[in-house]
Amino acid sequence: MSDATANSTTSGPGEAQFGDYVALLKPRVMSLVVFTALVGLLVAPVAVPPMIGFTAILFIAIGAGASGALNMWYDADIDGVMKRTARRPVPSGKVAPGEALGLGIALSAMSVAMLGLATNWFAAGLLAFTIFFYAVIYTIWLKRMTPQNIVIGGAAGAFPPMIGWAVATGGVSLESALMFGLIFMWTPPHFWALALFMKSDYHKAKVPMLTVTHGREETRRQILIYTILLVPVAIGAAFTSIGGPLYLAVAVALNAIFLKGAWAIWRRDETMAEADAYATEKKVFRFSLYYLFLHFGALLAEAALRPYGLGGW
Repeated sequence: MSDATANSTTSGPGEAQFGDYVALLKPRVMSLVVFTALVGLLVAPVAVPPMIGFTAILFIAIGAGASGALNMWYDADIDGVMKRTARRPVPSGKVAPGEALGLGIALSAMSVAMLGLATNWFAAGLLAFTIFFYAVIYTIWLKRMTPQNIVIGGAAGAFPPMIGWAVATGGVSLESALMFGLIFMWTPPHFWALALFMKSDYHKAKVPMLTVTHGREETRRQILIYTILLVPVAIGAAFTSIGGPLYLAVAVALNAIFLKGAWAIWRRDETMAEADAYATEKKVFRFSLYYLFLHFGALLAEAALRPYGLGGW
């Protein structure tokens, strides 16, 4: 291979590649948004033609990616301080802040407009509000101002199943509100478990996470409180039109395990946690990822079984 060819195919360390722009859209977060929005759409009582459904999920995903780009644009300074986020495209210098901002705004406008044209403007309005909530209310305002950042900001991640439901029905309902509530109440114990063993990151970045402002003992107590409050929301969905025996069994088992984990975290102190390198906290955090996926998977299974007289009550 000649030097000229090598130079044309090898990027310098500061040059953005396609993968950097993908990373800017937070694909891991986007995957959760896509899955929960898809479940919200499929469990709704109104059938959506496959092509419209695919289009809707595509633009909801793009809207989620737009939120991620706007978040990375604004948070580049604190992302660069934290070990967990220092290699993100903007703080690493691979994508310029202006590029991230421009991409986020362009994708936001496109996703909302196209979702409205493809489905209905109520769903598009919910998507627009979700992007605004995550980028402005959470990222710009709450995240650096209050230890309730995760509690209130969790609403942004809870809207996707409600948007999916709105795509199918044109509105909201108890069922979509409970799917929203499931994610909303799950978010604090999920992130606070992470904060317990990623403590140095938030201290260095001066982000007012609960562990920083109220201490680790209070964080452990709040994890238990929010997990207790989460249980009736999660199990309550079983007794609506989207629930059924399968979902109830899954929800009872998962919430028993999650509650046991939260109780174990609450009973520990920092000496115990440091002695085993936060093994319990890490275990509960990992389980929390499966917790949400399995709840929505069970709702999807109920919907899939319903046409055969097996799902639902």
